[in-house]
Amino acid sequence: MSTPDRIDDVDALRGFALLGILLVNIMAFASAFYGLEIADPAFGSILDRSVHFVIALFFEMKFYLLFSFLFGYSFTLQMRSAEKSGEAFVPRLLRRQMGLWLIGLAHAVLLFHGDILTTYAVLGIALLMLRNRSDAALFRLAKWLVLLLALVWGALGILITLDPVPLDRSAILSAAEAAELAFRGDWQAVIGQHLTELNSVWIILVLLQAPCALAMFLLGLIAGRRKTLARSEENKALFQRLVRTGLWVGLPGAVIYAFVSVEMPESPIAVIALSIGLATGPLLTGAYVGGMMLLFGSKAGHGLRNLLAPAGRMALSNYLMQSLLMALIFHGYGLALIGQVSPLVTVLIALAIFAAQLVISRWWMARFAYGPLEWILRFITIGRVPQWRRPAEAR
Repeated sequence: MSTPDRIDDVDALRGFALLGILLVNIMAFASAFYGLEIADPAFGSILDRSVHFVIALFFEMKFYLLFSFLFGYSFTLQMRSAEKSGEAFVPRLLRRQMGLWLIGLAHAVLLFHGDILTTYAVLGIALLMLRNRSDAALFRLAKWLVLLLALVWGALGILITLDPVPLDRSAILSAAEAAELAFRGDWQAVIGQHLTELNSVWIILVLLQAPCALAMFLLGLIAGRRKTLARSEENKALFQRLVRTGLWVGLPGAVIYAFVSVEMPESPIAVIALSIGLATGPLLTGAYVGGMMLLFGSKAGHGLRNLLAPAGRMALSNYLMQSLLMALIFHGYGLALIGQVSPLVTVLIALAIFAAQLVISRWWMARFAYGPLEWILRFITIGRVPQWRRPAEAR
């Protein structure tokens, strides 16, 4: 059962985003070759490539954007919550972002170097500074962030294509093998490899993910101001347009990105395909938002919304739990199966984890007001001990 301040559709969308994030992240846990210029030589069959194609087509560079959009939307809910409680919003948000950054830092060092929370914590400050801009100004900024980023990567791709640099396959293989060995080692080796990976991951975050995430923050802020997701009946036409645009523009761009990244990862054309994916990814993400909102509004979609919403209410705890479980499966913390599980089995593991999280989240949220990490973050945010257990009459 939700509280009056919650929007079930927003929570359900966040639960849906958790699935997409999991399916992408588990590929990085399962193989040290993920994201490199060459494919994992141990898994190069048609089936393996097909699985990677589906993940790249529907999930890569789309679901962290969905998470980002919802972050911006929830920003407006936090503003209203602070206003209702009579508290100053800026100090409250700064405490929240600091707490989020600390949680993200621990996540990046201990569990997964691909953490997004630290980036969100920093970008949240930028969102705070931009919160008083008009909707039109925010939309223009979001549009230009995406377009300029895509143009920069496209230009880089053209330059590389015109003057290609031979790929040092042996160096890439050696680096992947060393990473795999480290991830199979003890906790010191795993943490050491995370720290090593962070030296290069920040480049991807700053030059790739952060601008797109900020753009989606801004779009979420606009939608939150207009209460777009809370007024689903009034916005059916908008959701339908989002679906059409995503299918006609976003999906073809995703097909180009997915095909080249899976079948031609060593080609300099891959960078051009990446730029196309950057430009069209937000449109496919928009289609996911529109499609899911239309589905949630139907009689058949009510059950799905109710299934996903509890997981979305404790999204932070579920996100960290996903990384913990994947670390226990693939890294030296547990079974050390990195490099030994096929892409298809990896996807099945992800689906099993998510199914378990749906069940656990439903049980937990029926009894407690917050997820474990949400409770900690709220304690940091409001500066006092929040309610823990849900009142009996609300269960």
